Amino acid sequence: MLSGAMLTGFADLARAQRSGTPGVTDREIKIGQTLPLSGPAASYATIGKALAAWFDFVNVQGGVDGRKLLLVQLDDGYSPPKTVEQSRRLVEREQVAFVASPVGTPTGVAARGYFNSAKVPQLFIGSGAATWAEDAAKFPWSLGWQPLFTDEGRTMAKHILQTRPNAKIAVLYQNDDAGKDLLRGLKEGLGVAVKQIVREESHEVTDPTVDSQVVTMQASGADVLVMWGSPKATIQSLRKAHDIGWKPTIYINQNSSSVPKVLAPIGLDKVKGVISAAFLKDPADPTWKDDPGLLAWNAFMDKYNGGAAKDYNAVYGTCIAQTVVQVLKQCGNDLSRENIVRQTRRLDMELPMMLPGLRIKTSDTQPHPVTGLRLQQFDGSSWKLMSA
Repeated sequence: MLSGAMLTGFADLARAQRSGTPGVTDREIKIGQTLPLSGPAASYATIGKALAAWFDFVNVQGGVDGRKLLLVQLDDGYSPPKTVEQSRRLVEREQVAFVASPVGTPTGVAARGYFNSAKVPQLFIGSGAATWAEDAAKFPWSLGWQPLFTDEGRTMAKHILQTRPNAKIAVLYQNDDAGKDLLRGLKEGLGVAVKQIVREESHEVTDPTVDSQVVTMQASGADVLVMWGSPKATIQSLRKAHDIGWKPTIYINQNSSSVPKVLAPIGLDKVKGVISAAFLKDPADPTWKDDPGLLAWNAFMDKYNGGAAKDYNAVYGTCIAQTVVQVLKQCGNDLSRENIVRQTRRLDMELPMMLPGLRIKTSDTQPHPVTGLRLQQFDGSSWKLMSA
């Protein structure tokens, strides 16, 4: 005689077989994610917590067309070989329908071949590497989400040409794919003015300090400094430039623009005038304290993700979760993996925590979700969006 649990299991299996997609029944959609829950990059776990919390919120509302969202998260320690191993486990053992917001450039690239061979969607990868857009035709089952680092470089270049056409530019970039993408985008954006880059300096993530690079760039005579690096390297660069009395126009990357975590440790008065590209509202920035989108997000975090840091990564995870939910809503009852990917090319939406004027709009010819960026300048207390 079969137990009630066994009967339920057989019923779920039958529903999954009818759907034709592993992980999909008429009661749930199983989604996977790899991310660093341990190791040196464990701070990115905040993204996964927010993703899971938004799915919980949606489930309380009845799910998506009556289906609850079940998220299976596996720790990869930000190690590419481990990511491949855990990705295979998600697909082959956990039987997820697709993965959402796997975190990291090297980890995402390492697993990309497997997902495309298995024809399993690898959606909204947590990385701004240009390869997600530039190689979309070669790897159609893999899709990034955020603005590309090359776009960030082009945005900065456009502003420099508009406001400082005779600038002497120094660039300090992280010596990896992300930093090199920023440098490539900057050079492409400058065009014939690329000769105005008078000094390029790179640094490793593991470097104890970047002080020597800052001193070298000052000696080049540069009056514009473009920096792309980790929060640690950005803090060191800004502090050193102030200490040696170097006052160029400074551009920093969006991932290292947190007011409390990057600017405040230096001294807010010392970084007034710094410029950054951005696309999401920073919940720690007083600019947005009365913003309806932020107020609603804070209420969501308090109820569904209590105790978690209300930081940029949490906003990022929430926004990706909202994008995933929209894709699934558009799928209707056709939750085949092919249609899930197809619907990522049919998005047209605004998100409450994106900056005003930006929206997600995709197509077959432009599948990358977030392409817009806005420049903002720090006024000594908060970031202010710039018109130019």
